[in-house]
Amino acid sequence: MRHSAVGDRPEPAVAGRPSGRRRWLVVTAVVLFAVGSLLLLEATNAGEGRDPAGQPESAADLGHIHGIGVNPADGRVYVSTHRGVFQLSEGQLPVLVSDRVQDFMGFTVVGPDHFLAGGHPGDESSASVGLIESTDAGATWTSRSLDGRADFHSLQARHGFVYGYDYGHPTGEFMVTADLEVWDTRSHVGLGDFAVSPADPDVVVGVTARGVVRSQDGGRSFTAPAGPVLLLVSWALDGALVGVTPCGVVHASGDGGLTWDTRGTLNGFAEAVEAISGREIYAAADGAVLVSEDGGRTFAAVTTEGASAPRESCVDSQPVHAGH
Repeated sequence: MRHSAVGDRPEPAVAGRPSGRRRWLVVTAVVLFAVGSLLLLEATNAGEGRDPAGQPESAADLGHIHGIGVNPADGRVYVSTHRGVFQLSEGQLPVLVSDRVQDFMGFTVVGPDHFLAGGHPGDESSASVGLIESTDAGATWTSRSLDGRADFHSLQARHGFVYGYDYGHPTGEFMVTADLEVWDTRSHVGLGDFAVSPADPDVVVGVTARGVVRSQDGGRSFTAPAGPVLLLVSWALDGALVGVTPCGVVHASGDGGLTWDTRGTLNGFAEAVEAISGREIYAAADGAVLVSEDGGRTFAAVTTEGASAPRESCVDSQPVHAGH
């Protein structure tokens, strides 16, 4: 029972209608409940592989993978994607390590904690970042050259040089630099990917829509296309050359790309390949990261998302022989 402001007469409260103080308490309780629910939802999202800022951190969020490399400093696998550079650890979700969420292309490992890449500033941007460099395992990146001028889709550091393919040029440019700043344009050629011989800085193998091409003069000229139609190629330090077709069929060469043997399949559309040796090969297909320990004959999943069954609808192009 509340009291009237006039005199001491008791004034009955209205049944079923809360007083002003009670209404305020009810509103406050509702607001606190809503805020608590939002905080709980945010914590749940973070526990499912997202940080509070919404940065992708789960295998399902890797999206399209551009490159794979193994860091000699810790032996861990790093992948470059449309959404940043991620570190992979066995039995754990991928972790975003880059200081920016951008489209990292041409990703390559130079040495311990030393990476190079190209790409675009944002996963939907058509601008290019030129050559960028990280010396702290992908945590931070610095622009080195050709910002806004070169769109490097493929890069490789070998023999004291960095070889790059500028996909953004109308005719495609194969380029080489010794200091990460001044580039020598060796040729204009249409390549999907390339690899440099670990034994000879002048021997380069490239892949085209008509077959494999080969250079004996550091990329200044290339042979006519021949052999399998590959999408990706990687040359291991022990001399094993590995190629993958668009549909994920793995090929290997022991003579620098002159002849090829068919191995296994990635069971999906190929996205990246990195040959560590003739036996150890990492690859990506349909957003999944895979590893082979038998020279590409069989593959096991490094991440749990992505390809799991053969793509029957995918048909690779037939090889075109030199002179045809």
